[in-house]
Amino acid sequence: MPEKESSVPPDAPTRRGLLGLVGAGVAGLAIGGVGGAGIASVLAKGAAADDAAADSDDGIVTFYGAHQAGITTPAQDRLHFASFRMVEGATRDDLIALFKDWTAAAAKLTRGEELGSGLEPDNSYLPPDDTGEAEGLHAGHLTLTFGLGHALFVGEDGTTDPFGIKHQLPKQFEPLPNFAFDLLEGTQSGGDLCVQACADDPQIAVHAIRNLSRIAIGRAHLVWSQLGFGRTSSTSRSQDTPRNLFGFKDGTMNIMSEETKALSQHVWVGDNAPEWLRGGSYLVARKILMTLESWDRSSLREQERVFGRTKRSGAPLSGGAEFDQPDFSAQQQSGDPAIDVAAHVRLAHPDNNEGTRILRRGYNFVDGSNPLGQMGGGLFFISFQSDPAAFVRVQKSLKPDLLNEYIRHVGSGLWAVPGGVKKGEFLAQALFE
Repeated sequence: MPEKESSVPPDAPTRRGLLGLVGAGVAGLAIGGVGGAGIASVLAKGAAADDAAADSDDGIVTFYGAHQAGITTPAQDRLHFASFRMVEGATRDDLIALFKDWTAAAAKLTRGEELGSGLEPDNSYLPPDDTGEAEGLHAGHLTLTFGLGHALFVGEDGTTDPFGIKHQLPKQFEPLPNFAFDLLEGTQSGGDLCVQACADDPQIAVHAIRNLSRIAIGRAHLVWSQLGFGRTSSTSRSQDTPRNLFGFKDGTMNIMSEETKALSQHVWVGDNAPEWLRGGSYLVARKILMTLESWDRSSLREQERVFGRTKRSGAPLSGGAEFDQPDFSAQQQSGDPAIDVAAHVRLAHPDNNEGTRILRRGYNFVDGSNPLGQMGGGLFFISFQSDPAAFVRVQKSLKPDLLNEYIRHVGSGLWAVPGGVKKGEFLAQALFE
C-alpha cells in the first residue's frame, strides 16, 4: 500500500515519537494542556534545522547522501552497536513513524545538536528531550548506520507479512547458515533493526543509541547491544592499519573508500535490487570471543603461522612489506609452504575465494572477566558486502583456519542497509511507496 502524504516535516518527530521522548510516566501531561507548549517547541525546532550550515562544521559527517555514512567513512575509534525488535502489535504505520523519527533525530545527532528542546524543556515538569550526556562534546564524527532484519519482512516464522513489505524482500536476503564452530547465543544475535553508531568519543556513540532507544518506545525495543573500542580495520588509505587483541594488524587488504570500482562491485547494491536498497549494502555482525589466555601462551612462531603474517610489521610470511600481495607458492628451506595451507591470510584471501572481497569495519571489545580471571574480550566483526553470499563464501573457506583454535563465534546478525537518505525524505522511504 502506498503511504499517504503527511503534513509533518521529515525533521519533525511524530506524535508517538514525542511520547517516546517524554516517557510513559508523564505522557498524560503532554497530551493535556500542561505539555502543549513543549510539544509545539519540539516541532518548530525540528522543522527549522539548518542542515546546510551544519554540514560545513568541523567534526561533522553529514547524515544525508547517496549512501549511508558509517560504511566508507574513515573508521572512528569507538562503537555502540544496537539491535532492536518491533514490539508485539506494532503496525506498518508505527514502522513508518519510527523511521521518520529516527531520521529526524539522526540528522541532529550527527550534527552534534540537542534533540527537541534539549536539556531544558520549556515546561520544567517534563523530562528533557535530550539525555544530555554528550553536551559539550560536539559532533565527534558521529555516524549512524541503520539496517533492516529478515524477520521484519516475513515475521519470526518466515511466512507472515507483519508490515506489508514482504514483496520488497530481495531474493539475496536470506538468513545466514550455521557455520562450523558456531556457539551462538540468542541474546546476542539477530534483530528486526540495527543501528551502528561510530564516533571519536564513546559517550557520543552511547548518547546516540540511548536517545534512539527512547524515541522507539512503544514501537521497538532494544534487545542487545555491544560497545567497541579500537577499530580493527581501516577504511581509508589515510589511516594506519590497527591491531586486534591478538596483537596483529587486522584488515590489511580491506576495501578502501578510495577504491570506487571495488566498492561498486563488492559493497554497494546495484539496480538488480528493489529501489529502497539500491546504493545500500548488507551488514554482517559477528561477536567473536578470543581465548586470550591460550593465545598469550603460544610462541611467536605459532602466532605468526596462524595468521600467515609477521606480528610487528604485518608483512606476509612469504616476504616483502605489509601491503605486498602474499606469495602462496613461496616455500621455506624445508620445502614447506612459507604461508601455512591453513593460515588465516591464505584462506581469507580473494585469490582463494573466487575474487570475493568484503569491507571490514570491526572493533575490539572487553566485556569484563569470568570467575576464573579470564578476560571476556574479542572482536566485534562487522562487514559490508553487496550480497550476503560473499560473506558466506569467505566464512565457509575459514572452516580449517588455524585461528579457530583460539576464537569462538558467540553472536551473529545480518541486516539489509538501505541506500542513503536525501534531504526531505526519511530512512527507507521507497520501501513503503
